Amino acid sequence: MDYVIVVAGGKGLRMGGDVPKQFLPLAGRPVLMHTLERFRAYSEQLGIILVLPHEQQAYWYELCEQHQFRVNHTVVDGGETRYHSSMNGLAAIPDDEEGVVGIHDGVRPFVSVEVIDRCFETARDEYACIPVMPVTDTLRYIDQHGGGKNVNRADYRIVQTPQVFDIQLLKHAFALTSQTTADPATAFTDDASVVESMGCQVHMVQGNRENIKLTTPFDLQLAEWLVRG
Repeated sequence: MDYVIVVAGGKGLRMGGDVPKQFLPLAGRPVLMHTLERFRAYSEQLGIILVLPHEQQAYWYELCEQHQFRVNHTVVDGGETRYHSSMNGLAAIPDDEEGVVGIHDGVRPFVSVEVIDRCFETARDEYACIPVMPVTDTLRYIDQHGGGKNVNRADYRIVQTPQVFDIQLLKHAFALTSQTTADPATAFTDDASVVESMGCQVHMVQGNRENIKLTTPFDLQLAEWLVRG
């Protein structure tokens, strides 16, 4: 069986309000509902695991009743960091399960079904896959003394989610790094870097430009425009 772990542990501080960003309204419904619906549109058989801070779960259930949200999913407790939240979500999958699992940011509601399919299908063959986009802005490297220089943007890619992996590979990677890394939460910038720490290659596929992470009030304004379009 295949799964997706949707990680939604944000507190919404950069949005400038008290409501966590995953619960902010987008076209009249919480952002998180739009995100889960993308994965249900991809597959009715996909197991959806939602990782939420324990103190936010009662509010989420209230929102589901209020909006009559019927996408089937399992809720598990978030961890102290993103690394630990991913590990908690992974623990909800049986240890002997075969298949692939994606890990996706809860505040990326515009990932296309085509990108989801591309990532999941590639991970079946390559064991690890991430969606990326080319860098269009000029990039500048800043050194420790405050100096800097432009770098070749063709050498870089913007990484998105879902990051998709063979289930057994990802379980092994998290089990190993949690035991051998002093501070895995800061050592690994995303789930792909956890897998790469074992020497595994991560395959890249084309993402979609609309697959933005909602972090600031401007992002939410852009999201309203996207959902209307």
